[in-house]
Amino acid sequence: MPALRVLSSLDAARIQWYHFKAIIVAGMGLFTDAYDLFCIAPIMKMISQIYYHKDSIGTALLSTSYAIALLGTALGQIIFGYLGDRVGRRKVYGLCLLIMVFSSFGCGFSVCTTRRSCVMVSLGFFRFVLGLGIGGDYPLSATIMSEFANKRTRGAFIAAVFSMQGLGILMSSAVTMVVCVAFKNVAGEGSLEKTNAAGSETLAPPESDIAWRLILMIGAIPAALTFYWRMLMPETARYTALVENNVVQAAKDMQRVMSVSMTQIDEDSSLEVQQSPRSSYKLFSRRFFSLHGCDLFAASANWFLVDVVFYTSNLLLSQIFNFSNESIHSTSVYDSAFEVAKVAAIVAACSTIPGYWFTVYFIDRIGRVKIQMMGFFLMAVVYLVAGIPYSWYWSKHEKTNKGFMVLYGLIFFFSNFGPNTTTFIIPAELFPARFRSTCHGISGAAGKFGAIVGTVGFLWATKHHEDDVFLDVKRVRIAFLILGGVCIAGMIVTYFFTRETMGRSLEENEDEIGCTTSAESSSANVLFPR
Repeated sequence: MPALRVLSSLDAARIQWYHFKAIIVAGMGLFTDAYDLFCIAPIMKMISQIYYHKDSIGTALLSTSYAIALLGTALGQIIFGYLGDRVGRRKVYGLCLLIMVFSSFGCGFSVCTTRRSCVMVSLGFFRFVLGLGIGGDYPLSATIMSEFANKRTRGAFIAAVFSMQGLGILMSSAVTMVVCVAFKNVAGEGSLEKTNAAGSETLAPPESDIAWRLILMIGAIPAALTFYWRMLMPETARYTALVENNVVQAAKDMQRVMSVSMTQIDEDSSLEVQQSPRSSYKLFSRRFFSLHGCDLFAASANWFLVDVVFYTSNLLLSQIFNFSNESIHSTSVYDSAFEVAKVAAIVAACSTIPGYWFTVYFIDRIGRVKIQMMGFFLMAVVYLVAGIPYSWYWSKHEKTNKGFMVLYGLIFFFSNFGPNTTTFIIPAELFPARFRSTCHGISGAAGKFGAIVGTVGFLWATKHHEDDVFLDVKRVRIAFLILGGVCIAGMIVTYFFTRETMGRSLEENEDEIGCTTSAESSSANVLFPR
């Protein structure tokens, strides 16, 4: 069949410049995603002092500010994932980027400048819209890269796209620190010590209201710079050949951007792809669930579980490592944000980014399932080591004990050299081309609902009262133990329900019926008993 000749040519294509260009163009969306999602922690520190003065932001408002972008992301993954299968990856891809650019600027232009005004409502609205664009970028970036890549290095290419998140987290911290230092130096120390008429509180300087807005708007720049190159990308050959049934155009598109060797294909209408009865079923039909229902469950459940852990760990990072013994409101607005960003930068540089690139190197050598199980297992071990003695040891030394910082860094290392990356890769390899983006979006949306459960649930669970500034030690210990249990659950789901996709074409993965255990999938591909 002509379609098979086109696809086999892609699977066997040598690594070339266009692969790396696609990684940068697709990865810059993930870079922007991470920047926008993870810069909110230091910004909320700044907003707390700028608008709330002597009061801290209540847990309800703080959890809402975290959840609103994640909710938008979940909806964006479902909506744009579906549209990516209906109208094409390329058309929707540019739209998601435009939404991210304009909503990032919108966050910076959030109206009003007083506490009792609409500033938080306005910021929440633009963060929600930003989440829609971010959500759409997840399934489209993974699907596009999986459909462009050859089967030998496909995992490394998709992981490299996802690894741009680490650079985005590091950049958000770096930009926050630079902006805080710059505004502090320009304002001068004297202006940072103003108090109200009663002398009971330190007021943030007026120009600090510009600082947090600037940090948010800078996040739009990388996405805007890659819009032109994203629009030049052709539709993927697999979508054109298998969904649009236009094999000739698929061959032309690939030969325009890549050096591939394929048999000459006649422009004869008789060469249109004829769908077999096996591939004629619809999304969510009985046939779909019998073939791919278990795969969709495994991808969604694993992503849900890892995002509970990953986003909760990021949230607790800014809460636990409070290196100043002074009240947050007795320090400069810039200093408090700087400290949060500095800790995040250290963790990103020493743990998060190395974890991503370990996955890039090993993903096509070890396999997705083994890396995912290893990551879940070692995160569970770290959480138990940190959690069991937390109330009587770690909590009394966490500000000075480097051992606890190393333990916390290992969580992020094994998350990214583990399930945080593999859950992004596997859904892009399991499903048929006409459902691939949709199913990836559903899996990712399950993950973001897990992130909401983690951030909102654990934020409330680790404080005695809504207005508490510091976390309760005993509750943090329980949270660590629960997160360890979540990781063990992820390891179990991975072992029993997740199929290995390494070294096989997307069409071969599509044809195998789930579910198989990891051991069976990697050895004999024996069906798991239903």
